[in-house]
Amino acid sequence: MALHPAIANVTDRIIERSKPTRARYLELMAEQKERGINRPRLSCGNFAHGFAASGEDKAAISHMAGPNIGIVTAYNDMLSAHQPYARYPEQIKIFAREVGATAQVAGGVPAMCDGVTQGQPGMDLSLFSRDVIALSTVVALSHGMFDAMALLGICDKIVPGLLIGALRFGHLPALLIPGGPMPSGLPNKEKQRVRQLFAEGKVGKAELLKAESASYHSAGTCTFYGTANSNQMMMELMGLHIPNAAFINPGTPLRQALTRAAIHRLAELGRSGERPLARVVDEKAIVNAMVGLLATGGSTNHAIHLPAIARAAGIGIDWQDFDELSGAVPLITRIYPNGSNDVNDFQNAGGMAFVTYTLGREGLIHGDTLTAGAETMDAWIGNPELHGDELIWKPAEESADIDMLRPVGEPFRPDGGMRLLKGNLGRGIIKTSAVDEGRWLIEAPARCFAEQNEVLEAFKAGELDRDVAVVVRFQGPRANGMPELHKLTPALGVLQDRGHRVALITDGRMSGASGKVPAAIHMSPEALPDGPLARVRDGDMIRLDAHSGQLEAVGVDLASRAPANSPPPPLGTGRELFALMRLHADEAELGASAMLAAMEAELA
Repeated sequence: MALHPAIANVTDRIIERSKPTRARYLELMAEQKERGINRPRLSCGNFAHGFAASGEDKAAISHMAGPNIGIVTAYNDMLSAHQPYARYPEQIKIFAREVGATAQVAGGVPAMCDGVTQGQPGMDLSLFSRDVIALSTVVALSHGMFDAMALLGICDKIVPGLLIGALRFGHLPALLIPGGPMPSGLPNKEKQRVRQLFAEGKVGKAELLKAESASYHSAGTCTFYGTANSNQMMMELMGLHIPNAAFINPGTPLRQALTRAAIHRLAELGRSGERPLARVVDEKAIVNAMVGLLATGGSTNHAIHLPAIARAAGIGIDWQDFDELSGAVPLITRIYPNGSNDVNDFQNAGGMAFVTYTLGREGLIHGDTLTAGAETMDAWIGNPELHGDELIWKPAEESADIDMLRPVGEPFRPDGGMRLLKGNLGRGIIKTSAVDEGRWLIEAPARCFAEQNEVLEAFKAGELDRDVAVVVRFQGPRANGMPELHKLTPALGVLQDRGHRVALITDGRMSGASGKVPAAIHMSPEALPDGPLARVRDGDMIRLDAHSGQLEAVGVDLASRAPANSPPPPLGTGRELFALMRLHADEAELGASAMLAAMEAELA
């Protein structure tokens, strides 16, 4: 199928825009391959340190008998998604030996849970944890002992961080190895209903905790389609998984067989030196990830993370690219919060195999990308099954549930549901795929807040029980690290259910699980020190129009006003240690990264 003109146009524009930075990146990777540190170039003292404790693999590593795979793991046993990784390293070592390779744990990276920190001080560290993970990945791989990279990570900032760090070693091949979603528990829609009842004071904390515990109930990734599961979708369409390994439950024979296949594949790539990460993550792969995000109604957090991943590979993308792709890519899934069912139901309906098939058939993704997990993108149109000890991939060319997963020709919506908003308040993103179209246009007076708990207090006091545009500012990366404001969703949902016209406008983020209430998020420039949001006053009429992409303070000369006073920098929970990142972070549209901004300035 010929490539859709809009996909071709955006891809060509990204390639042209990225020529100098992409060329510089690929030159650096070529130099690293030719002259960078690796086992043959280590001194004897260096090398001896590297295999001193490698047990039964010591002779093979010291004699360079086969490729040595570096494992970077985000394991901890507090995160349900990452708890299954506890036994992966020992399994990976066994699987590597089966094909004449070895493996070592190169290092661990931190992995925080936005579910635990949501609405808490620790959420201010969430976005910047991505860059900490990238730096930790670089430290882990800096020893030069490895011929390939096995990256163990799933959730929100963890996959982007691992990938950004690994791209500095892009001369090596890499695969991400998932752990899979937990089995379905209490339906997400019922969980959300109980949250709203709690916000209204109609149920108590015991009932709320019971519902939450029934939803988040075992090892594995949360089952709603938020940032973590959007990560997994993107890695599939970028060719960085064994095909369609993302949504297989933990602790199953199939899950282990896919991990084994990943290590065998990595050993093959490490031995040949083919398909290095720098070549796999190219402009076409980035566009495939963007298209997948739009087609599946994925998390708005990736409007920040994908630009950062792309930058790490010398590629420049922006929100206009997302917007134009969204106009061409239809919404073909309804996974909670965009529907009632979860990722396990999505997998049973055909999952990423059917998504890849129908997008490819209509020319909406690049089918000629260089993939790492298999030879060609065609491998991704099959779902894995275990027949005895043999892994096979069964083609998924039909949806088993058209209420959840549809072909491109019969979509839920003709557009991808993530649009650019712009006007005198700056530039932001809105996720329309979860919002009723009757609420795509909101005109309401502003009520301004500098902290999300102030919103909840005003809600409880009845001060917001009307049409209102809730402006929550000083939530950008420079102000406090750009936390998610998902804590506001139940209260704003209650106001909307009472019949009010409600919108949220913020320079902060909203969770990938958020929906229902129209929200202009990631507003740039942010309020600190004197962005347009800092000049909005209570009562200003705000117009949010997702049809036209307009976001305006109507009839207001914002430039003539002094900015509102900003809150003091955050203290406590270690947030003061992240002052360097806050002070130097750039705009959300670029990825909100002090680390990448400084790197580019130094390389320029």
